[in-house]
Amino acid sequence: MSPRFLLATRKGLFTLSRDGGGWSVTGPEFLGVPCCVTDVDPRSGAITVGLSHGHFGPKLHRSDDGGRSYREVTTPAFAPEDGANVASIWALASDPRHPDGLWCGTVPGALFHSVDGGEEWRLVRSLWDDPTRERWFGGGTDLPALHTIEVDPRDPARILLGISCAGVWETEDGGESWRSIGRGQYAEYMPDDLREDPVVQDPHRIRRCAAAPDVLWMQHHNGVFRSTNGGHDWTECPSVDPSTFGFAIAADPHDPAVAWTIPGLDDSVRVACEGALCVSRTEDGGATWTALREGLPQEHAYDMAFRHALDISSDGRTLCFGTTSGNVYISEDRGERWETIGTSFAPVYSVEFCPPRPDPEEGPP
Repeated sequence: MSPRFLLATRKGLFTLSRDGGGWSVTGPEFLGVPCCVTDVDPRSGAITVGLSHGHFGPKLHRSDDGGRSYREVTTPAFAPEDGANVASIWALASDPRHPDGLWCGTVPGALFHSVDGGEEWRLVRSLWDDPTRERWFGGGTDLPALHTIEVDPRDPARILLGISCAGVWETEDGGESWRSIGRGQYAEYMPDDLREDPVVQDPHRIRRCAAAPDVLWMQHHNGVFRSTNGGHDWTECPSVDPSTFGFAIAADPHDPAVAWTIPGLDDSVRVACEGALCVSRTEDGGATWTALREGLPQEHAYDMAFRHALDISSDGRTLCFGTTSGNVYISEDRGERWETIGTSFAPVYSVEFCPPRPDPEEGPP
């Protein structure tokens, strides 16, 4: 069956699918509404979408028929005594411990959990009440943003989080307790005495290798890092061509030595390096990187990819990414050559691989 990708953009949700001779785009759902992030439950194919309605705030919608129809579910919320509001939804991830289990990461740096597909939510108070929270701060937002939720496929009670800016966090008991981890990271934007403090790190995005779950890749604010022990220790990859700055990263689902990033010039500019868009790939665990450019614009390209806007199919062959200028590209040979899908989308916030839409008569995949 051919892969599909969900494109969450500033003006709606689109589906990119391959049928017969080429790729086609359907949608949008939620026309005109910023779609921030999606989650596809690999067990049922259920799709959850996080939206941002401006004055009306964040909303969640869910599809139980592969995207044919959506219904609104409950948006996570704080209790009045918590003294906070959910500003936006930045991460969604299925919880395999429950048939409709779901995790949700928000701004301001909070984690919520649902056992019924988003009908009801509870705040994971053990993380919210952590005493280090007074030192957390915003990176790309005014408040801390919880953007990465990586569930260990061997043990769904073991979960890794990435928070900008609060670093990397781990639970081994389903969220009852948490610890800050991540030796080897450094924050060049901090004073020398705080440079290696794990709680002030800004991991832009973290991805896990499905076949080797202890291998994790991180696009940090000031570099690309790799861990081989579940995120406890990180090694910097210093030779990323043409730049170590970026937001998005993808891990090969089968080969722990392979990953892709989308480099940008630097933090102060945030455009493609030298006006030429590329995707960089390593095949040796981060020791060396190759800039892949065929099919991508090499003149007057001033866009980048947001942290959720790059993904790879489950077979490790097809990559798709969208940019801050609304351009969408796809490669069916691991990044060697790229095809332009469209240049008129609104800015792309998230790209996610999903299985083929189930036949209504056959039920879930």
